Amino acid sequence: MGLEADCSATWGDQTSEGKAQLEGDVILFRGGFRVKLLTRDLKKVEDVGGALVLRHSEGTLRLQLGAASRKWADKILHPPSRLDKLGVKAEQKIAVLGVEDRDLIPEIEKRAARVGTRVTAGLDLIFLGASKPADLERLEALRKNLKPEGGIWVIYPKGVKTITQADVMAASKSAGLVDVKVCAFSATHTALKCVIPLAKR
Repeated sequence: MGLEADCSATWGDQTSEGKAQLEGDVILFRGGFRVKLLTRDLKKVEDVGGALVLRHSEGTLRLQLGAASRKWADKILHPPSRLDKLGVKAEQKIAVLGVEDRDLIPEIEKRAARVGTRVTAGLDLIFLGASKPADLERLEALRKNLKPEGGIWVIYPKGVKTITQADVMAASKSAGLVDVKVCAFSATHTALKCVIPLAKR
């Protein structure tokens, strides 16, 4: 989840009240003017007396965030890793099924979680690769292998018509699951997390 705040901003010789957002690697300000910056393009990030100062080749954006300024700076300078976003923790039992990302399993192993490519009982997390709606038919059966508080991350391609977020959400509901979170998995894929509803755990 990103950060959001109502604040005053300065960009060049412009100053305005508006709304600032930090979502993933994007910083956005909307007010009397609009500024969109990518964190990777920032030359310097500072918390200066309650102001978040973002130096960019096109100019300097100053957001008056008060006490929250330090938190924003820290999040920009130390973004969460992919596994942090996906909630992978040490000692979890995880299955990776049909996900075409050769880095995923080694990343999980480095976090001291138990990971495999077969379905077993009592899984904390399942990563299911889906390139077409038919791949989602496995969700109902996979649900039976989850711990009550576990989750299934469906990994599907971005910006294609063959499978959409609506398809994943509909299949999740049909399988007796509820979708609770969406995040970027990679430059080309999105991850949507499905869990067992509280009332059915």
